[in-house]
This record gives sequence, structure tokens and C-alpha cells, in this order.
Amino acid sequence: MENCLFCKIAAGEIPSTKVYEDDEVLAFRDIAPQAPVHVLVIPKKHVSGWYDAQGESDAALAHLMRVAAQVAKSEGIVESGFRVVSNCGPDARQTVPHLHLHVLGGCGMSDGMA
Repeated sequence: MENCLFCKIAAGEIPSTKVYEDDEVLAFRDIAPQAPVHVLVIPKKHVSGWYDAQGESDAALAHLMRVAAQVAKSEGIVESGFRVVSNCGPDARQTVPHLHLHVLGGCGMSDGMA
């Protein structure tokens, strides 16, 4: 998508601190981290959100989740615990309309949300 921030990051037009990359997925550090470890995992192909992912293959969506788990391991937060969050739509506070997962950890999480 032409004006999508995450598409531009995936294309290398905007720099990021990459944590993981393959042909389908990119993981990079969030520029406004909400925890000591805060990595975003995105499909390189533009998908606006989970509802729009209905046309994507199960394998592609499963791969996105597996990469989130790999990121948690590479960041050293598997043993202490981590949270994977995905916001979908404005009420959920999705600020970039491109499907993405937040991998958060490195500290105790609050009880306020899931």
C-alpha cells in the first residue's frame, strides 16, 4: 500500500532496527516501547488488520505467530513470560492500519488488560 508506514519499513524505505526477517515477515523494535522488550512483527504483504486477513492463507497467519514466539526466544523473555498483542481498529487503538503483533516482555505486566 502506497502510504502505509509499515509497508515502507518492510520495503526498506524507512529505517528500522530489525530483529528478524524472512521473505514473508519482518520483526523490528518499536520506536515508542511500552516494555523493555517491544518488538513489532508484521507481514511484508499489506493486510489492514485481522478482519482483512480472512483472504490470507492459514500458513501465512500461523507463520506470523511462530515468528512472534521466535522473537520472544531470541529476546530472552520466554522463561520470564511475554505478551503478544494485536490491536484491530480505532477502538482498539490500532494506530497503523497494517496487521501487526506486539511482542512485549522484560518486566512484569499490569493486570489491567488481558
